[in-house]
Amino acid sequence: MIKLGLIGYPLGHSLSPRIHDAALQACGLEGEYDPFPIRLDDTQELNNLLSCVRTGEITGLNVTIPHKQNVMQFLDELTPTAQAIGAVNTIHRRDNKLIGDNTDAPGFLSDLHRFLGEKPSSSAHRPLSLVLGAGGAARAIVYALVQDGWDVSIAARRLEQADELAGQFEHISTVEWGVQTFQAPNIELIVNTTPVGMTPNIDQSPLPENIVLPKQAAIYDLIYNPHETKLVRDARAQGLQATTGLGMLIDQAALAFEIWTGYSPSREMMRSAIDNL
Repeated sequence: MIKLGLIGYPLGHSLSPRIHDAALQACGLEGEYDPFPIRLDDTQELNNLLSCVRTGEITGLNVTIPHKQNVMQFLDELTPTAQAIGAVNTIHRRDNKLIGDNTDAPGFLSDLHRFLGEKPSSSAHRPLSLVLGAGGAARAIVYALVQDGWDVSIAARRLEQADELAGQFEHISTVEWGVQTFQAPNIELIVNTTPVGMTPNIDQSPLPENIVLPKQAAIYDLIYNPHETKLVRDARAQGLQATTGLGMLIDQAALAFEIWTGYSPSREMMRSAIDNL
C-alpha cells in the first residue's frame, strides 16, 4: 500500500489529503495520505518521520509551512530546482537516499500559462511582474517567473527580506510597498504570495482599499482558501483577469504524485474533490 503525507504546522485548512486521495482513486492505487503536524523546533519528530521514508515505510512526503527550508538539512540530495529555489515541498527516496524536490515552481507556471493563455507580448522586452511578499512562498514564484522570461519586481513590507531574495536571481529588483508601486502602468502581472486574505480573514486584501490597478495587469493570488479572495474579487470588479492559486495547488500536487508513484493523475478528478468545499 502506498503511504503518503504532508509535513507542516498547523494543518487545519489543508486540502492536500482530499486532493491526493482523489489522485490515488483516479490511478486505481491503494493508499492513504495523512497530515503530520510537526512544530518547527521538533527535530526529533521530523527525523523520525523522514526515517520512515528512508526505510520505505512511507513512499513520499509533501512539505509546507514552516518546514520548506529547515527540512533541507536532513536530506541527502536536492534537485537543481529545489537547490535554486532554496526550499523543498516534495520528498522521495531514490537509491536509498532522501531527495528533496520542489514542484511549486512548475506547478505555478503550468497554471499561469493556462490562466494567461500566452505570455504578454506588449513589447519586445521581458514583461514585468510584481510579486507581493518575499517569504517562503515567494521564492518558488520568483524563480519560476525569471525562468519563464519575466522581469520581476518584489514589494515586501520587510525590505531587507526582499533584498535578500532579489540578490539570488537575475532580472529582479525591489520596490517600495506603496500605492504608486501597485499602480505602475507597465506591470502586466501581479502575484500575491502573502497570506493576507486567507481563511478566516477573508475580508482582507494585501492592497489598499479602492485602489485602481493597471488596466492591463492580470492578478494571480496564491491563496486558494477561500475559492475567491477579496483581491481576486476586487480585481474582477475592475474588469481584470484574476485567479486564485487553486490551479497551482492541484498542479504541484499532481507533479509530486507522479514523482512518488510514476502515475499521472487526472487533474479534473483532483479538482472535483475540493470544488464543493
